[in-house]
Amino acid sequence: MSEGSTRRRFLGRTAATGALLGLGDLLFLSRLRPVSAAEARLEPRLVRPHPEIEPLVRLLEDTPRAELLEGVAAHLRQGTSYRELLAALLLAGVRNIQPRPTVGFKFHAVLVVNSAHLASIASPDRERWLPIFWALDHFKQSQARDRRGGDWTMAPVNESTVPAAGKTRAMFIEAMDTWDEEAADSAVAGLARSAGPSEVFELFCRYGARDFRDIGHKAIFVANSWRTLEHVGWQYAEPVLRSLAYALLNHEGSNPATRDAAPDRPWRRNQTLAARIRQDWPGGTPSRAATAEMLATLREASAEEACDKVVELLNRGVAPESLWDAVFVGAGELIMDRPGIVALHAATTTNALHFAYQACANDETRRLMLLQNAAFLSLFRGRVRGRGTGAPRIDELEPMAPEATGPKAVAEIFADVSRDRMTAARKTLGYLQSHPEPGELIDAARLLVFFKGNDSHDYKFGSAVLEDYFNVSAGWRDRFLAASMFILEGSGKPDNRLVQRTRAALDT
Repeated sequence: MSEGSTRRRFLGRTAATGALLGLGDLLFLSRLRPVSAAEARLEPRLVRPHPEIEPLVRLLEDTPRAELLEGVAAHLRQGTSYRELLAALLLAGVRNIQPRPTVGFKFHAVLVVNSAHLASIASPDRERWLPIFWALDHFKQSQARDRRGGDWTMAPVNESTVPAAGKTRAMFIEAMDTWDEEAADSAVAGLARSAGPSEVFELFCRYGARDFRDIGHKAIFVANSWRTLEHVGWQYAEPVLRSLAYALLNHEGSNPATRDAAPDRPWRRNQTLAARIRQDWPGGTPSRAATAEMLATLREASAEEACDKVVELLNRGVAPESLWDAVFVGAGELIMDRPGIVALHAATTTNALHFAYQACANDETRRLMLLQNAAFLSLFRGRVRGRGTGAPRIDELEPMAPEATGPKAVAEIFADVSRDRMTAARKTLGYLQSHPEPGELIDAARLLVFFKGNDSHDYKFGSAVLEDYFNVSAGWRDRFLAASMFILEGSGKPDNRLVQRTRAALDT
């Protein structure tokens, strides 16, 4: 089948899904040229620095929120590319929004850039602008909050303290290990100028996963900033890495290097524990029984006990993918039982740490990502509050067949999300068991984020779980997606205000 034919079917399917969900006509997006999949996915080595990126960044920084979408639409009509706009949005965020006092809250304007991009590249060509326009507006909202809190702006690098190329790695590691912000800022500037992207990413993955402060946002920032830089180009890395290092050094109280704080204990223990894993651990045998065993541990165990179970199962010859299944599904079960902001971050943190696990080449770093994720899931479980929903365990969820068939079954499921999330979860499981191709369901979930989402977490969660559906093994993934219905958007929710603003911007 030709690429054009496949694309037409995809566009037609999504338009039909939108109509069934009551989202109306999507043709208003056609007033901008479509963003091709090739443009959205171009390899970073082919991206060239744009001499006018700074004026575009300043446009985002200086234009009032009420005028930004119209101003950006005008630039896009004049030839500004999707990739240039994505780069400018990332740079404007790291320059203007402080990742303190926690790596979250207003800083979600930066954390969500990659989530919006993932939503864009997974969408039909003409819908790719919607997530980016949403992220632009969210940046302005966060920028206003930052201004009210003191109007932080990233200062220039102190060039006199930037180390020589041969010394940057060692100085960066020392600064991060001693939690020295000033030294880290100088060292990371040198590292960005002299080291390769993969080397830098390996280092940051470790520091993003080393402590549980900010409920996983540090690991999320590492993964999301890296993934955005992969698409816009390494030439924009220095300010992003400076912001990232500053964020990773966020802590409470006195210097963590001089005390035994609870958020640091899993990392310190796991560095020793990782060495006890058999050398040929990546080549184990997949085991559904081992996934169930690990999942049972994650329901009750301490962080230490969860990590010990990871080592035990790997040394027993179990494939690491089976343990990742338990972590993914364990996060899903937490969402079913305690849907809310903490459980949501269990899923988005798992997405970030699993991405690091897949992308890193260093064997020890990969072991540590799995161990830390197991520890973090136990810590997330300890942070959830309130009464549970009474949901069954995820492996005991009973499927229910939707009353409708075909695309109308998808519309029925998302109508139920707005009325009864447990019913929606059961119908999702029933639907997926009889529809091995989940495309229509995933398309609908993504469109509903575009039209109904009002918060950065809607994008972060939606992009993470819809991506991770394909990272979970076939025997578990349907249950994982069914659990996500406890947080995904339903069709009964009103459209967000930004849809109308985007329509108006593109109509001008």
